[in-house]
Amino acid sequence: MLAKRVGGLPSGDDWIFEPKWDGFRALVFRDGDEILIQSRDEKPLNRYFPELEDPLRAALPSRCVLDGEIVIVKEDELDFDALQLRLHPAASRVKLLSQQSPASFVFFDLLNVGERDLRGEKFQNRRHELESLISAAAPPIHLTPATADRSVAADWFRRFEGAGLDGVIAKSIAGTYEPNKRVMLKVKHERDCDCVVAGFRWHKKGDRTLVGSLLLGLYDDSGALQHVGVCASFSTEKRRELAEFLKPYREEALATHPWKHWAEQGSGDEPKRMPGGQSRWSQGKDLSWEPLRPELVVQVAYDHMQGDRFRHTAQFRRWRKDKKPGDCTYAQLEVVPPQELAAIFPQGR
Repeated sequence: MLAKRVGGLPSGDDWIFEPKWDGFRALVFRDGDEILIQSRDEKPLNRYFPELEDPLRAALPSRCVLDGEIVIVKEDELDFDALQLRLHPAASRVKLLSQQSPASFVFFDLLNVGERDLRGEKFQNRRHELESLISAAAPPIHLTPATADRSVAADWFRRFEGAGLDGVIAKSIAGTYEPNKRVMLKVKHERDCDCVVAGFRWHKKGDRTLVGSLLLGLYDDSGALQHVGVCASFSTEKRRELAEFLKPYREEALATHPWKHWAEQGSGDEPKRMPGGQSRWSQGKDLSWEPLRPELVVQVAYDHMQGDRFRHTAQFRRWRKDKKPGDCTYAQLEVVPPQELAAIFPQGR
């Protein structure tokens, strides 16, 4: 079951609110000793998180299906980068990482127990039964906090962002579990930021006539332009317009480009290595990019930072012809102090 984004917390007494975890969404199926951890795209995740299998067997009833999120906590913050490192082909590497940065499982829904299919039950009933099943489970198995108090949910939204939580989820008290439908509501943090446009990717369609995404940069304290993410989600017509608009800025772009060293690591007549390198999610994707003279400033919307980069794809807002590229620094970002996860899970849970 999926969630659609809304601008604020819904009002009324018909909602249960939960923190929105920033991890890998997954279902867990147990049948006797057999455990299957399944990703959203129906791929098995067991081999990437071997340390979770025994705790799941210890915490869950002998036949059940639960919905939740795999997370890794480091220094009282969720670490999504550490999660991505787990998607490694070498079992020895996965084993080492599982010991160095073990994962946790946060559950927020119960779909089946024994022979009973609970997907047609009201969420309030599913939540009560989930609480009775795993409220006493030992870490790394956790039950997500939940509240029917909108003011408490608003407080979570403000306070827990520094711990890496994505926002707040609202679920209808009477709602059934509807797979592949966006019937939950999510409220996420969103802020504006002015960035330097230092390059772009071609769209996979259009034969180099459509822009796929803009490469964004911010200047750090040393004056170096750091790659902070991409801006995408344009209409086809906008992609075509961008290709024409950016054409003059491609001229002699690589001569003094701040990311020239990345481009020179590529091969052939064009740069092949994306600034920031590849992630586990980008395997098989064309990450070639076209440099632009870093003279354009764009205002984008983003939800939050993961380290020194945008956690998700930023959204185009407008061009800032009134702002100099050199003014696009990290100093403009709102800094949210970390909130210990122990505040969400009392007594270290």
